[in-house]
Amino acid sequence: MRKTLIFLFFLLSLSTLFAQKDFQQNSFYLEAFGSGLFGSLNYERQLTKKPGIGFRIGAGFYTENAFYLTLPVGLNYLFPLKKENRFIDAGFTVSPTFRNGNFQSTEDNKWINFIPSVGYRVHTQKDWMWRIALTPVINRFAFIPSAGISIGRLF
Repeated sequence: MRKTLIFLFFLLSLSTLFAQKDFQQNSFYLEAFGSGLFGSLNYERQLTKKPGIGFRIGAGFYTENAFYLTLPVGLNYLFPLKKENRFIDAGFTVSPTFRNGNFQSTEDNKWINFIPSVGYRVHTQKDWMWRIALTPVINRFAFIPSAGISIGRLF
């Protein structure tokens, strides 16, 4: 009986040693193009301990004859794929844009972008993440096909 208990304890110890890491709920990442338009720095939080719904907030920029500040805020959902730590990342972001960072500017110098997204996301074993996504921009001026790429840390 004692040998059986020792053997079971040994098996449990091994299973803990080789067990999958817990899902990291937070990420901090840089995004080129995508929801920040030209570039952005973002924080994302998954609201559950497993892949699922999350929210993001960031600060970005856009330039075209002037400097524009963007503030992407959105929701996303991670759909796990069969391969571990791989996801389809689908979401929707609202990104207000302000000319020269002036929040009191006229209507011509500020507008809101609506950015749906769908992409492929990977979480590495060393707590890094990267993502590539289709991120079309919809605003009062146009529909602009776009894509974004992100890289950052999980914690």
